[in-house]
Amino acid sequence: MRARQLGISIGRMEPGPDNSITDVAGVRVGHTTLISGDGPLRPGRGPVRTGVTVVIPHDGDLWSEPVFAGAHRLNGNGELTGLEWIREAGMLGGPIGITNTHSVGVVRDAIIEAGARAHGMSDAIWALPVTGETYDGALNDINGFHVGADHVHAALAAASAGPVAEGNVGGGTGMICHEFKGGIGTASRRADGWMVGVLVQANYGERELLRIDGVPVGAAIGLDEVPSPWDQLDAINARATPAGGSIIGIVATDAPLLAHQCARLAQRVGMGVARMGSYASHGSGDLFLAFATGNRDLSPGGGEDDRRRTVELRMVVDDHINPLLEAVAEATEEAIVNALLAAETMTGHDGITAHAISHDRLMDVMRAHGRG
Repeated sequence: MRARQLGISIGRMEPGPDNSITDVAGVRVGHTTLISGDGPLRPGRGPVRTGVTVVIPHDGDLWSEPVFAGAHRLNGNGELTGLEWIREAGMLGGPIGITNTHSVGVVRDAIIEAGARAHGMSDAIWALPVTGETYDGALNDINGFHVGADHVHAALAAASAGPVAEGNVGGGTGMICHEFKGGIGTASRRADGWMVGVLVQANYGERELLRIDGVPVGAAIGLDEVPSPWDQLDAINARATPAGGSIIGIVATDAPLLAHQCARLAQRVGMGVARMGSYASHGSGDLFLAFATGNRDLSPGGGEDDRRRTVELRMVVDDHINPLLEAVAEATEEAIVNALLAAETMTGHDGITAHAISHDRLMDVMRAHGRG
């Protein structure tokens, strides 16, 4: 189930045909989902509720054809690798990975391995890939390190255009959002002739603060009605708190943007997250990346082997960038709603349960506030 299927239309802009980040031509998404075991936590054995999601930026050679990119940190208690080079050079090369907090290293390394394999294991590639994380230890045996290189390669092989699986899939498998079950969500917007798509891994937020299209849903569906998994976890880990969750946001557009403009788009992911009821707490890792495919052929010879001294670029004039900024905020908000609606109730280790938001109950609240 998705927001628009329930009659919830976020903002004033129109989505693309699949209302997905894959509406940006050439962008593909793949997941590997790992679910096994039940009962008490036994580190190294499970239960397992985790996975990996990959975003493929375009349909060319990812390693020798970088695209302009920029990043933004709303709150930095998290990890999104490769950002220092993106801030320095303004270019993204290779796929983007998203997983759980303690699997960032293996996913990053497997992405490099995939690039090396694609180039015959030669030294033709040089990579500092982007891999992000959010914490799924409330449900998953996170210190069992169950995500392996083969799972990353499977997600890369499965990456496709078209509709994207959402909710309890890939890196979002064990995630919690506003004390409901969370996970992967995506949405897109048409913006003055260009396309903007957003994909999130939503694992943040307190119930009371949740707002959907401006409606105080979290206050209406309180913890007395739908219990929080964090309250169950507190008996095991007194430091557990919903305020410490995180969100990764990936923005894609086919607009011809330069690197500093991509950074401006990445910053607007935070606007969509704020609309949902986040204040970016001290314990949250709210990290966002935006890339633009409107300028290609930036380095066809493979970085340092490119003998050209200059390349021709196009740039959206700043006076015309507002539709793109608005599109990011809207698509982010809807992507988070889609993550919540697609997610299904999940029980992890020690019987800890993250309940899905009830579609019927949500619509009762929305209609009471003149929505839907």
